[in-house]
Amino acid sequence: MANSFLKFFKNPNQRALDKIKPLVFAINQEEKNLEKLTDQEILEKSLKLKEKVLEEGLNDKNLITAFSLVREASKRTLKQRHFDVQLMAGIVLAQGKLAEMKTGEGKTLAATLPAYYYGLTGKGVHIVTVNDYLAQRDTIWMGQIYNFLGLKVGCLIHDGALIYDPNYNDFEENQETNSLDKSRDTLGSFKNFSSIFETYY
Repeated sequence: MANSFLKFFKNPNQRALDKIKPLVFAINQEEKNLEKLTDQEILEKSLKLKEKVLEEGLNDKNLITAFSLVREASKRTLKQRHFDVQLMAGIVLAQGKLAEMKTGEGKTLAATLPAYYYGLTGKGVHIVTVNDYLAQRDTIWMGQIYNFLGLKVGCLIHDGALIYDPNYNDFEENQETNSLDKSRDTLGSFKNFSSIFETYY
């Protein structure tokens, strides 16, 4: 009896997830097409999408393209692929709703999807985290995705503001830490902040 009841009356969360599954399916379908493109072609597609969003606004078709581009950029820069659960969380956030994810499900990576999507509007996006270390770490770590797609990334901390610049190099000033940074970068866990940030006050 209870099972029959549940079939007809799904909880609201399940109904919401069922509605976004077609979007996840469409994003997955787009993946094979993007894998064939060069890095430059991905960037060009991102810039064209930005123009399209400015003309049309945010809609499901543009969301599918945006999320597909973020996933491909992540694979190429971080060697990390968004799973379906992360796509679903990203869609929920992009719809202006709250998404709860368990520890280890990849909240940091999931947040890149709606951040990029809304970033295409040119109005800017704020991602808030609990302390300066995480703010700086995630700007560097996830900033590689945004930079790959042609977006600029900055970071506000209690005593200043920083801008992510992967081309900035202070090798002579930090010879002792650069070799350590290289191994840490591979893990995406930490990098000597001064080597890729320029500080603005």
